[in-house]
Amino acid sequence: MRFDAVVASALYSSLLLLASVRAQDEAEDASSSTASVVESTTSSAIEKPTFEVMQPTEIKAPFYEQFTDDWETRWSPSHAKKEDSKTDEEWAYVGEWAVEEPHVLKGIVGDKGLVVKNPAAHHAISSKFAKKIDNTGKTLVVQYEVKLQKGLECGGAYMKLLRDNEALHAEEFSNASPYVIMFGPDKCGATNKVHFIFQHKNPKTGEYEEKHLKSPPSARITKTTTLYTLIVKPDQTFEIKIDGASLKNGTLLEDFTPSVNPEKEIDDAKDSKPDDWVDEARISDPEATKPEEWDEDAPYEIVDEEATKPDDWLEDEPSMVPDPEAEKPEDWDDEEDGDWIPPSVPNPKCEEASGCGKWEKPTINNPEYKGKWSAPFIDNPAYKGVWSPRKIPNPDFFEDKAPANFEPMGAIGFEIWTMQSDILFDNIYIGHSIEDAEKLKTETFDVKHPIELAEEDATKPQPPEPVKSPMDLKFMDDPLTYITEKAQLFIEIARRSGPIEAARFLPDVATAAGVLGFTLIAILISMLAAVGMMKSSGAMTTNTSTTSPQLKKAAAKAQEAALDAKDTVVDSTTSGADKVQAEVNKRATRSSGPAE
Repeated sequence: MRFDAVVASALYSSLLLLASVRAQDEAEDASSSTASVVESTTSSAIEKPTFEVMQPTEIKAPFYEQFTDDWETRWSPSHAKKEDSKTDEEWAYVGEWAVEEPHVLKGIVGDKGLVVKNPAAHHAISSKFAKKIDNTGKTLVVQYEVKLQKGLECGGAYMKLLRDNEALHAEEFSNASPYVIMFGPDKCGATNKVHFIFQHKNPKTGEYEEKHLKSPPSARITKTTTLYTLIVKPDQTFEIKIDGASLKNGTLLEDFTPSVNPEKEIDDAKDSKPDDWVDEARISDPEATKPEEWDEDAPYEIVDEEATKPDDWLEDEPSMVPDPEAEKPEDWDDEEDGDWIPPSVPNPKCEEASGCGKWEKPTINNPEYKGKWSAPFIDNPAYKGVWSPRKIPNPDFFEDKAPANFEPMGAIGFEIWTMQSDILFDNIYIGHSIEDAEKLKTETFDVKHPIELAEEDATKPQPPEPVKSPMDLKFMDDPLTYITEKAQLFIEIARRSGPIEAARFLPDVATAAGVLGFTLIAILISMLAAVGMMKSSGAMTTNTSTTSPQLKKAAAKAQEAALDAKDTVVDSTTSGADKVQAEVNKRATRSSGPAE
């Protein structure tokens, strides 16, 4: 038992000696690599500006909001009930609001925004303008930032510009509050769009009607800040930008539904189609007759009389046979269940032949088949065209040539329902200057957005590293795997190409095996020498006080042999690697030489 323990210890020690040499070299490489990584990380650290040191913008606008510390003096949450004509249930605006810095991909330190705090809740908040905004004859620019810190699966992040009237009270703001423009992202399920809806007043009836953009652009669902811009010009054209890029252009007169202006003429509801009106463009030729050779009774398929039975057709073999592997269930009772019959399976003999069983000639399409005869169609000489009622002047017709002159706006509000919280709004601009809106974008969005993108890229999970081959493994990464894979590769090469080729390809493993043998021999010699000394001095007794100095001397020799083995490992590993490199260079030189 002592001898086995010594051998096992020697084997383990030899492997660790080889591994320690490799570990020392790789530790030095890893140390230098770690230093370079730290240096690279430090140099690529993302610097973020602070909100306090930003130069204050010089723009002047009817409404401009950056949500500074005094925001509560301008914004008021609503405590109204939400109106829903589809149900009798009342919904209260219980969603909470806060002004705070983003906690996801912060671009500017100290830059705060208005944040939706509760998921699956109705939120409403508004801010009254110091002076109503009237864009008659002026360009209207609406711009604001949206940051979906938790994404957006179902909900809105749009704003409403509310109609100016005496009944405009912030605490009563709800979905029923009359608005002029609704603009911003909305997503739920398959719906994903940027709303642009405006309410247009019918000059004849005085009623308001919503006009929806026909093909709105898709909302940008991302955790970085998104900038939405709407520009409406006095020439009735509009433009929608996202992050400064133009995504939708058109006119208020042509790109909205229902149309701003009704049709000049409409169908006369009292008109009806005359009884003798013929609206069939083509009819069956009344003068056509069936040809005499036309056989309506001819079958679609007939037997192929030219077909012959294949030579390998097994006419005496059934197509299905009892399953030879089937066994009667143990609980089968012949008296109660009847005689057990094994299930049928396809005859395996039929799979090797053209077929089994009685052979019959196949059918083919009948070349004489024509089907039931019918007269061909011709143009109807009595055709008068598609009937439509006559047109009459539309009594409700009007023409508004300047729908861009919106109703005066007295406040801005966010009235939304969303399944995700932490939607952040910031840097709201409502005014008449495209240049000022662009300047605000330069000072805010253009500063924070690149920083957010850089941080997003830096925090993305790295793709898993590809599986390394045994030759790419390093001892410091996984010592056990390193030793196991190297040993298995050595054995596999030795099995296929012989031990010499394995030693050439993996000299370090061959060296470890040699060192192991050398160590074992050294230990055995030391042990035998110790035993001989004990015999010669008559110390083969149970007196431990007599044998202890001799055993200590033998152990010292074994330790010295182990240290010599370590030096041998170093020298052998280096020389083995040099030999392999020399062999590689030699083969490369031969392969690049001229062909014989």
